[in-house]
Amino acid sequence: MKNMPIEALQEVAAYFQILSEPTRLLILNLLRGTERNVGELAELCGFTAANISRHLAMLTKHGFLAREGRGTSVYYRVADESVYELCDLVCCNIACQYERTAKNRSAFTRVQ
Repeated sequence: MKNMPIEALQEVAAYFQILSEPTRLLILNLLRGTERNVGELAELCGFTAANISRHLAMLTKHGFLAREGRGTSVYYRVADESVYELCDLVCCNIACQYERTAKNRSAFTRVQ
């Protein structure tokens, strides 16, 4: 991000904003290594097909997903697998933070 113009930083922020919604992260996890249609994703997520369709449209619009029509169904798959590397990095970072916090809290517990 060093020396990037504000317009580029706005694009980066928009990218992360798409990933800031838990339902969209769940959808990306459910599409890891496979493809699914709206009905399958709605059932697995426990949301309505309309709700999932809105998320799928946003993920597709921003290049995270690709879609392919087959008969009466549309199937979605991840278009850029690098999103998983980013998410795995963030998850690892959060896990490390929790671990450090737990160790710090345990220093203040009273030994009986």
